[in-house]
Formats: sequence, structure tokens, C-alpha cells
Amino acid sequence: QLQLVESGGGLVQPGGSLRLSCAASGFTLDYYAIGWFRQAPGKEREGVSCISSSGGSTNYADSVKGRFTISRDNAKNTVYLQMNSLKPEDTAVYYCAADPSPKSSSCHGSFGSWGQGTQVTVSS
Repeated sequence: QLQLVESGGGLVQPGGSLRLSCAASGFTLDYYAIGWFRQAPGKEREGVSCISSSGGSTNYADSVKGRFTISRDNAKNTVYLQMNSLKPEDTAVYYCAADPSPKSSSCHGSFGSWGQGTQVTVSS
């Protein structure tokens, strides 16, 4: 069974950093594009950043460009989201999901195998 597990969330002060991890089990990430998404209370889920299977193509939401970096280590079957200069508006549950279109880095693809999410709270 395809499964993704997110980790690395927590409470951080504004301006701080966190690194989220998305680990896969039951399948090899090599053949999947991976996306990070977030959902804040009362808001719709939004795509944060997405990466192609090779890591050669990435996309970011305008709100996180220059602050967040997505990367992947296929040998470890893991995708990361480095989040710097965090703002209170980044507070949300962050999810990762897989898209079986390996060359895509669009966050509007056919994503599935959603993880359970990890909470990120940015507050002083």
C-alpha cells in the first residue's frame, strides 16, 4: 500500500525555520512527482511547492518564493521542504502527496496517497 508520512512540524517563532520531511513506504518515489500542500483553519487547501521525480523541476506558490525550498533524496525515498523566514500566515497543517506524472512539477496534477499531515504553527 502506498503511504506517505510527514514529519518535522512544530511551533516556531516568526523568522524561524523548520524542515519538513515526507517519507514514502510501499513504493519508490523515483517515479512520482511530489507536492507539499497546506490547509489553514477555515481556508481551502493550497499547493505550496511541487517537484518532479528527478528534482530537476520545481514550482512554488508566490507566497513562499524565496523562503521555502523543496528538495528530494530518492535514495532515501524522502522529499523535504525547508522553510525559512516563517511568518504567522504560514501556520497550517502541511501535507505531502504523490502524482504519478514523474516529469510534472505542477501543483495542479493528480495527487494521491496523501499523508496524515504535520502541524506548523508560527507564533511568538
